[in-house]
Amino acid sequence: MSLRATTAAVLAVTAGAAFAGEVTAERLFVSDRDQPKVTAVDPASGRILDTFGIRGPAALYRSASGQTVFAVQGDAGAVTAISTGIAIEDHGDHGDIHVKAPSLTGTEIAGKAPSHLVEHDGMFAAFFDGEGTARLFPETVALAGAPATREVRAPAPHHGVAVPYGAHVLLSEPNADDPKALPVGIRIVDAAGAPVGDIAACPDLHGEASSGSLVAFACATGLLIVTGGGDAPEVRHVAYPADLPEGKSTTLLGGRGLQYFLGNYGPDKVVLIDPTAEADAFRLVGLPTRRVTFAVDPVRARYAYVLTEDGVLHRLDVLAGRIDTTLRVTDPYSMNGHWNDPRPRIAVTGEQIVITDPLQGKLHLIDAASFTSAGEIAVTGKPYNIVAVGGSGQTHGDGHAAGHDHDHADDRIYRGHFEDAEIADRTLSDWAGDWQSVYPLLQAGALDPVMAHKAEHGDMSAEEQKAYFETGYRTDVERITIDGDVVTFFRDGQPVTARYADDGHEILTYAKGNRGVRYIFRKVDGDAAAPLFIQFSDHRIAPGAADHYHLYWGDDRATVLRELTNWPTYYPASMGTDDVVREMMAH
Repeated sequence: MSLRATTAAVLAVTAGAAFAGEVTAERLFVSDRDQPKVTAVDPASGRILDTFGIRGPAALYRSASGQTVFAVQGDAGAVTAISTGIAIEDHGDHGDIHVKAPSLTGTEIAGKAPSHLVEHDGMFAAFFDGEGTARLFPETVALAGAPATREVRAPAPHHGVAVPYGAHVLLSEPNADDPKALPVGIRIVDAAGAPVGDIAACPDLHGEASSGSLVAFACATGLLIVTGGGDAPEVRHVAYPADLPEGKSTTLLGGRGLQYFLGNYGPDKVVLIDPTAEADAFRLVGLPTRRVTFAVDPVRARYAYVLTEDGVLHRLDVLAGRIDTTLRVTDPYSMNGHWNDPRPRIAVTGEQIVITDPLQGKLHLIDAASFTSAGEIAVTGKPYNIVAVGGSGQTHGDGHAAGHDHDHADDRIYRGHFEDAEIADRTLSDWAGDWQSVYPLLQAGALDPVMAHKAEHGDMSAEEQKAYFETGYRTDVERITIDGDVVTFFRDGQPVTARYADDGHEILTYAKGNRGVRYIFRKVDGDAAAPLFIQFSDHRIAPGAADHYHLYWGDDRATVLRELTNWPTYYPASMGTDDVVREMMAH
């Protein structure tokens, strides 16, 4: 579809939102079995929004936020990031949704034979089998188009996996006797790549998933379950019971809403795994014929779905541990032949189950509530791997990102002209949330429109503006989370955490005669690497939720107060690049 048609489709959604207040926006991203492309589809209208050329046929992974889809192209040696164009901000009592056209972000991570891509706690790890190397990066940097990755290396190339886990990485251990064999366990490494503790045995490791706070790895002998520990993650082994027939899981999915894992088990069974059960942790579910693919439902937590080679879709009641209904969807797809032959895959939206049909060039839509056919969408080529993103939220017709106030209640105060009597104390709750640094966006050139806009209304050129903000925004802390009195700083994805208490505020008078207020908090407990003082400036002088802020930090209160040239700036992590640009231009 042309850019013009794509833009029109997006405008149709956002225009309706301006009047309706709440909209639902969903998208499907479909790779082709043979061709180097990913197609974006609107499931509501059946419209093809865009088709993106990549380097090779791809497996697809979506981020937890739904803002990014990653195309992992093993034979082409590349991981390509695609912006879905949908971002949802959680404000507790409601969510704001931002919709724009999907697009390539410009991020491409190269390496030999990429295989598994895993996200955990906002960080991604792409494992390159041909190198035995994992490259780690946060989503915000991938969306900016120029990611700086951190590498963790296994002892040898192998078909492996890496999972970011707080300050550590869970890294598969290759078989020293046969690097072509499956891994033999999990090695925990720290931020510098140094091993922590002993290797956790997991023979024939293949399959990884997260459910809630748990991470699981599938082994020939059972599951490794990883939970957060003190100095390092804790790993325990849950063995297959003796009464389970011979077999093992090699693919795991994690439940959403309910904490469980779903795995394959032999050609014609799946297994439900309760990692917290004292007994009967494994429940086998037999299928009438061989399994083609399966998926969990992220919306209706009770259900999962299995497609068998006769073309029948089975709904699995997770709580009851049984198939409760079926529906014939496609022609038969035999499981004889190569594992990567074109066969259907499943994705789940808010209202529908979607199944690719590569030999027929179509997507089948199934109404999730009634479990009946809801139509088809034609997709050229052989639609193969598929992911779904989107959801519902409020949107606003003011031309800015939803949920943020641009009149600043009183522009006089925002510009730094106020009386001392107007200043009031504030708590850390004003800055609660998950925040991204805008410095990577500046470095990637994504803020060039902002610099041009400032040049039109100021006395510096766009190049001079960029140099000024290069100094102002510079930081190696790409993300900050604030929850209650706990502040976590992320450098290269590695967290440093501390608790902070109110330490008053200070009024600063600037050279131009305007003033500002620094709200100061002192560390009372936490990691030694966390700064002793943090000081917020967000142009407000009384309680109110920040829509962005400048943060200063260090171990000497007075020295930090004197810092006026470097002011690392943070916007909500849920905001896309275009939303940040619009916010900045509105100030």
